[in-house]
Amino acid sequence: MKKNINRREFIKTTALGSVALSMGIHSSLFASLTSSNPMVKVALQKTSDRKFGVKKVMGLFDYSSMQNKHVIVKPNFNTSDPAPASTHNDTLSQLIYEIKERDAKHITLAERSYQSFDEVIDEKGIKKMSDELGFDIKNLDLDDYILFNRDDLHWKNGFRVPNIINDAEYIVTTCCLKTHFKGVITMSLKLSVGILPKVHMKELHRSKDINSMIAEINLAYKPDLIVMDGVKTFISGGPSRGTVADGNVILAATDRVALDAVGTAILIDLGTTKIKRGQIFEIEQIKRAIELGIGISNPDQIEFITDDDESFEYANKIKTILNDG
Repeated sequence: MKKNINRREFIKTTALGSVALSMGIHSSLFASLTSSNPMVKVALQKTSDRKFGVKKVMGLFDYSSMQNKHVIVKPNFNTSDPAPASTHNDTLSQLIYEIKERDAKHITLAERSYQSFDEVIDEKGIKKMSDELGFDIKNLDLDDYILFNRDDLHWKNGFRVPNIINDAEYIVTTCCLKTHFKGVITMSLKLSVGILPKVHMKELHRSKDINSMIAEINLAYKPDLIVMDGVKTFISGGPSRGTVADGNVILAATDRVALDAVGTAILIDLGTTKIKRGQIFEIEQIKRAIELGIGISNPDQIEFITDDDESFEYANKIKTILNDG
């Protein structure tokens, strides 16, 4: 029974899951019978091999088709510092390979860096990778844009969204799993800061509402798939320097709140002191994102998908931390 469940949806909660197993109820059916909220899937693979992990999680669950679409890939290239400060080249190259295998029409890597964009791309060897794998590179700071604004934002006059993001057919984002010295966490929600032109950074970094503002950027676009690299993490400090821990996990999802909640639970498991157990859904980024309807509202909506015993057991452990809030 356990082997079958490993290859399908992980049980809704640890305690209820034990009951389901004893009754022989399939996990996805059990989840649908016990939840009034829509469920979202988070694929989890325990591994130190980034290429293997990306391949695995992208094959574990269904998401919208990339076939014949122009896919925009948004990595974490704020600086050229090594992972987890920036996206590891193994993670990115495997992600590009998997997208091509799914018959995407075209691929463009789109990013804006704090450092000189050209220097970051050069130092990380991304131009060579683009020549070898066949994708374009776009500096978002040089793109035309639209203004995104609404009355309930903490942004004074809204913010600019590059046209390539606003008009995208398909968006794949890939984030690192880590803490942030000011934003508490920096994962899929915080990755959105990198789509904004640098002109907005002064307002963002000086605001007491920085984390709410981070969440609000996510109203302007919706990724079709998110891949998170947690092989190495920062459990303090961040985003470019910090205390490194071995997370040895790769995750994928389509819901940013769910993925960041899971990532935060992993940081707690690894010993971070930035977030206390039971406070995951009180983190301002996550709380504001929930208020805005960007993602799930509680941990009961998360279904883990795994494909081996080690990943299954770790998902079980993380689910227990999530259920504390």
